[in-house]
Amino acid sequence: MVTYEKDFSLQRDEPGKAEMMDVFHAIEKEAKEGVSGYYTLPEDSKMIIEEVESYVGREPGIFVSLETIVVMGIGGSSLGTKAIHAALESKYTEAKNIFFLENPDPVSLRKQFDRIDRDKTLFIVVSKSGSTIETTSIFKAAIDHFDLHLEGKDAQRIMVITDENSPLDRFAASYSIKSFHIPANVGGRFSVLSSVGIVPLMLAGYDVQAILEGAGSFAKRFFEVEEEHLLRKARFLTQYRDDYPVTVLFSYGDCLENFTKWFVQLWGESLGKIDGQGRHTGLTPVGHIGSVDQHSFLQLIIEGMRDKTVTFIKIENFDYDLEIPDISLKYIEKVDYVNGHTFNELIDVECDATRESLMAKKIPVDRIVLGKVDEANIGELIMYYEILTSACGIMMNIDTYDQPGVELGKQILVKKFRKEAGK
Repeated sequence: MVTYEKDFSLQRDEPGKAEMMDVFHAIEKEAKEGVSGYYTLPEDSKMIIEEVESYVGREPGIFVSLETIVVMGIGGSSLGTKAIHAALESKYTEAKNIFFLENPDPVSLRKQFDRIDRDKTLFIVVSKSGSTIETTSIFKAAIDHFDLHLEGKDAQRIMVITDENSPLDRFAASYSIKSFHIPANVGGRFSVLSSVGIVPLMLAGYDVQAILEGAGSFAKRFFEVEEEHLLRKARFLTQYRDDYPVTVLFSYGDCLENFTKWFVQLWGESLGKIDGQGRHTGLTPVGHIGSVDQHSFLQLIIEGMRDKTVTFIKIENFDYDLEIPDISLKYIEKVDYVNGHTFNELIDVECDATRESLMAKKIPVDRIVLGKVDEANIGELIMYYEILTSACGIMMNIDTYDQPGVELGKQILVKKFRKEAGK
């Protein structure tokens, strides 16, 4: 179960019902017209599950000895999958290892390569466009390092996930490599519930059906007008974005660290735009992990510029009780008051205390409480943030789903390499 708790300081002036429904109908229209296809992925991706099951049954090949899955992708092609894997891996002791090869850092790549057993590994190349420079370069390095022969049995050791008829899709077809497709109207940062996340997570052994059901359940409730709190939050964040341009997500649990990174991309790339009046606008995302980052960033929130809202994610049940021993240490007896309590209690009280300290300073906060970290709750959290992002985009009068700001850097990169090659 996931609960969404608001602090009344987050709501300066409540929007009227008519205003709320205008935004709701705009989102409803986006979903019906297929402006973005992520809304229906919880249902649509059930076909991906069937396709994976069919392929594994038809081509058992390497799956008998499979121990490791390598995902080669970057940004939206890996962050969501990585977020779910990190959140759930402690619950799945029998799950396959997943290595994420994202950044073209030669030292990091070499270390990762040295940890991979070629003969027990499936290599999955993920690129929506089919020509992402970092991903294709890493794929070439893997082919060379692991001596992968594209013609023959090694073709079963490789999969691709991409848009239909992309360069990568055509490459896969030419070598009889299995290709899974991403819906054309689903952008990379919204694609985790498509084949991008479902294929590797399912092959690793995760219950992807439960993830989709959690996401679908929230979407259904939202479109039945049962989750108005999301619209109220979006309205506050966008209405007062000049006062509070920084959106902080404080997740209390190490397993949510990669979720916060996924949020940063989703929020930043979707909402940092030029609006319909030609003005530069956006909400700057910051992701933190409690209680670690209390010791570095909290001071800035409380006594620095009052330009931040803070959302806390709290986990009620970590499914593991580790008790703080009843040991008194000479000279540091003053912290003995926590003896006998669990670490679950400690981190939860730290979350509550930090939240209350911000409320006392009239900093806008709200809180999301996960009963526990499981597939359904993670699926719901993903859908919540995706719809929240869309609602903010509508209220800011921007195109939530494009990313023209990143194209210039790509063009300059191409020119630099082509100039060096004399082309």
